[in-house]
Formats: sequence, C-alpha cells, structure tokens
Amino acid sequence: MDYSQINEVLILGTTPSRQDYALLNRLDVRLVINMRLERPPYSSSTVSRIRTLWLPTLDSPFFPIPMHALRRGVEAALAIIQDGGRVYVHCAAGRHRGVAMAAAILIALGQTPEQAMALIKEKRQVADPDIWYIRQRILRFAKVWQQLSENRGYSIGS
Repeated sequence: MDYSQINEVLILGTTPSRQDYALLNRLDVRLVINMRLERPPYSSSTVSRIRTLWLPTLDSPFFPIPMHALRRGVEAALAIIQDGGRVYVHCAAGRHRGVAMAAAILIALGQTPEQAMALIKEKRQVADPDIWYIRQRILRFAKVWQQLSENRGYSIGS
C-alpha cells in the first residue's frame, strides 16, 4: 500500500489489501473511503473497527465525479474526524479520484480549494489535482459546500 499522510486526520493512497487493514488500524484510521468503481471494499468483518464507504466512480473526464458522492464522503469523514479518528481515502493510484475526495474533505475542514490542492501535491508527489476534470470537480465542490454551509448557518470548518 502506497500512502501519504496529508495532515493529522487525512491519509491518501492506493487501494489497501486485506493485510493492509492492520496498518490502517495502527494508524487509527476509522473510515476508508473507496472511490473505485471496479473494486468494492473488503467486508466489514475483516476490518475490525474500520468502517468502509464505497463511492464507485470512474477516473474519466466523460463521467465527472458526482457532487453527491463527494458530499457523502465528506459528511462521513467529518463525523469520524470530529470523533477523533482518521480517514483513509483511496482510488487505484491515489492520483485523481482519491485526490478529489481528499481535497473536498480539506475544503470542508476550512481550506480554500487552492490550499487543499497545494497541500495534497506537496504531501503526495503522484497526486494530480490540476488535471482539468479533477480540478473542475474540486472547484465545483467548494462552491456547493459554501452554499450548503451558508444555508445551514454554520462555518465551512464545522
């Protein structure tokens, strides 16, 4: 498993194997967000206290990552983070789909899209948030999240 610690609560990487869940447990990961269409997560009976969230998406400019998938992942991640846990986000290579989700989580935690993308690039060399179809989804999510936050009456980081 190839992974990068993005900040104290967020880890981004490749698809973990069944054996990698022992390491995720030691890293205090309590939620694994799987962005791969082609590979469902392992059953919860094999991952102890780690919850899994499967948000099947394609890495394709022709099939943009749905905003509802990013929102669902962010809301699940925020619940875990607020409870003191860490989140592991992955796609196949930790380069596009996982990057979009990681950036969305950072935005929900209060970063600007530009700050989120810069941090991800700094911490994970293979990450490519600047490829046009991923960058477009990240920027769109930031607008959607801002509107949701304003409508609910709380700050972006809450």
